[in-house]
Amino acid sequence: MTFIIQEKPDGLIFKIRVQPRSSKNRIAGLHGDALKLNITAPPVDNAANKACSAFLASLLPVPKSAVQIVSGHTGRNKQVLIGCPERSPERETIRKLIRSWVDG
Repeated sequence: MTFIIQEKPDGLIFKIRVQPRSSKNRIAGLHGDALKLNITAPPVDNAANKACSAFLASLLPVPKSAVQIVSGHTGRNKQVLIGCPERSPERETIRKLIRSWVDG
């Protein structure tokens, strides 16, 4: 399967697969067509979702408020929106960073 970054007017959407209760927060490659994230937080009281958003924001030039989980709130498979307007100069930088995680 192929990892896809969807272009939307308000940002970029891609799939992630979350492994909660990991020893450290890290990008662990691909799982099918999703970017696999290992997260230390447990999947309780939205803690893993918040940790995913904070971790991705720490790796990208965006604030935590720009990272939103748009589907899969209660499962391991999720879709994430990285908020960045269509014509913003950061958009290409963000796309390249995400691609670099996949391509190694």
